[in-house]
Amino acid sequence: MPELELIAVRREKLARLREKGINPYPYAFSRTHTAEDLRKSFGGLPPAQHTGVQVSVAGRVMALRRMGRATFADLHDRTGRIQLFANPQTLGPENYEFWLDVLDIGDIVGARGEVFTTKTGELSVAVSELVLLAKSLRPLPEKWHGLRDVETRYRERALDLVANPKAREILIKRAKILRTIRNYLDERGFIEVETPILQPVPGGASARPFITHHNELDRDLYLRIAPELYLKRLLVGGLEKVYEIGRNFRNEGISSEHNPEFTALEAYEAYTDYQGMMELAEGLIEACVLAVAGTTRLEYQGRWIDFSRPWRRVPLLELVAETSGCDVEKPLPELLRELERRGIPIPEHLKAGPKGKVIEHLLETYAEKTLWDPTFVLDYPLDISPLAKRKRDRPDLTERFELFIAGREVANAFSELNDPEEQRERFLAQEKLRAQGDEEAHRIDEDFIRDLELGMPPAGGIGIGIDRLTMILTDSPSIREVLAFPLLR
Repeated sequence: MPELELIAVRREKLARLREKGINPYPYAFSRTHTAEDLRKSFGGLPPAQHTGVQVSVAGRVMALRRMGRATFADLHDRTGRIQLFANPQTLGPENYEFWLDVLDIGDIVGARGEVFTTKTGELSVAVSELVLLAKSLRPLPEKWHGLRDVETRYRERALDLVANPKAREILIKRAKILRTIRNYLDERGFIEVETPILQPVPGGASARPFITHHNELDRDLYLRIAPELYLKRLLVGGLEKVYEIGRNFRNEGISSEHNPEFTALEAYEAYTDYQGMMELAEGLIEACVLAVAGTTRLEYQGRWIDFSRPWRRVPLLELVAETSGCDVEKPLPELLRELERRGIPIPEHLKAGPKGKVIEHLLETYAEKTLWDPTFVLDYPLDISPLAKRKRDRPDLTERFELFIAGREVANAFSELNDPEEQRERFLAQEKLRAQGDEEAHRIDEDFIRDLELGMPPAGGIGIGIDRLTMILTDSPSIREVLAFPLLR
């Protein structure tokens, strides 16, 4: 039957319920047990066992099977499935036939009755009272457990979550990852803070911002691209260990790894450096892996990842030279000539420099996908790291690392630059790049520099992409799988 006709039939049933004086959308229902509660309390019962225990359960009807003078239903709640059993004796003949006539797969119901096991040993509730809690007017897809069209799943996310238990499980694991992160940091003396999402100057990352307008103030504001500069102000203010988990917004492309709004953790600790952030990242992510998988080895897209510590550490220049075959220590003009001789294409807009952008492109093109087990890539060029301290023995590089897992960047961290005069020089260099057309270059933030002039302690800071980490820990090929409501084209 076409969907519109099915909806019409369900609306007719809705009208009949109301004519009979039944509210198809009541206010509440007193539930005593979930499906998981029943399994824990009665899971070991032998077949054909009656307990005499009365319970109340509630959930969505996902299957109906009429077998002679009895009917079985699969009731799903957030913890799993429990079987309902009804016949004319448990519900009464007239009531039984009425509910059989008006009940549909997808309806949300409450049921009261005795816990028992069938002859085959199936744990069930013998329904003596049935209450409709929400009439479903739209039918679930045929073979509801097989909703596989990716476009439909992402555009009709509520339907996807109803139809696909795995989609719900991913969001449950995501919540477990967030809870683990908070517990890990809280136990180590970090405090969770909140910083502005609407910012007068977007900073803390290389990205194009979203622009909005405040009518009362009559000024443009920006959705934050990162909370970094505000979190560093808190270090200035004496909060020595801080973190924030929140949304960032970047006016960029959409792909299997990118969403314009995404969730990130940023954490800052006074009196440490990027070495301390490596130790923090190892411990924190290992805790998340153990919370989700119970082991430090898990499978992602058919390949195993080993999270056992310590993780590999490799300098960026060494890695790029090894994977591209190019001498990236050469000056930019010579490097570009070598790339041309080797037939390695470089986007035209990168050829004007800075050189760090070319090295970064080579990293993304040749090295990233080779980094499967967790790998810290260390010491990035100064010209693409305006917020990081110079490397102690190589002033043209910075004490910065990116963490790669399963061929994608998951974290970015620095020994944080706390010299206000050098920070101003770095910002001015970025402004020159903006003037040359680089829309992602940092803007100068005078308020931030003013606060740095009060004195910020030496510190390490790290940002971790929660969405990408969740993708890896839930074996999800696309970022859309780990977002409750991804943005679509």
